[in-house]
Amino acid sequence: MTQSDTGALDAIVLAAGRGARFGGDKLLARLNGRPLIVGALRTALAARVRRVFVAVGEDPALRAAITAESERLILVPVADAAEGMGASLRTTAARVPDDAGGVFVFLGDMPAIAPATVETLAAALAGPEHIVAPSFEGRRGHPVLFGAAWLPALRALSGDEGARAILQTAQRLTLVPVQDPGVLLDVDRPEDLLRL
Repeated sequence: MTQSDTGALDAIVLAAGRGARFGGDKLLARLNGRPLIVGALRTALAARVRRVFVAVGEDPALRAAITAESERLILVPVADAAEGMGASLRTTAARVPDDAGGVFVFLGDMPAIAPATVETLAAALAGPEHIVAPSFEGRRGHPVLFGAAWLPALRALSGDEGARAILQTAQRLTLVPVQDPGVLLDVDRPEDLLRL
């Protein structure tokens, strides 16, 4: 089975976090003259997905930066974002239509993922019960592509672990080696911007 057999894909971008380790306003920090979040949004939009659902908090400046990128972006307010990544994933996954063949999960603070990596993951999705993730130099990275059978589990998440528990127990997780260091580069602190 190939991705074309699994149905249309959608994407989620997690952008509701507070960026506490960064000192706040992380996703609006400038990288190459643009807000940091733009890198993740553009990679998600370059993928062959129907829509990109973006988990957002209350920040009006961040919302404006996101909506300026494309009409295919759908903002999903996360009322309980302080609960952690699980709440953002749960809330946003609930908006993904049931007819999706799968859903990518991107992190808003990972702006350097190559669009070719996303295409490689889509081609590797073997069916609705599978999960695929990139690996670079032996380390699992992002984004993660969940087959449609995992939508109920994503919609039931809680806490700050996100989908880590699913990935640790999933027997159908396939790691796809890629030559893309961007799958590991996230921005947690201001000095991380220098690596990019």
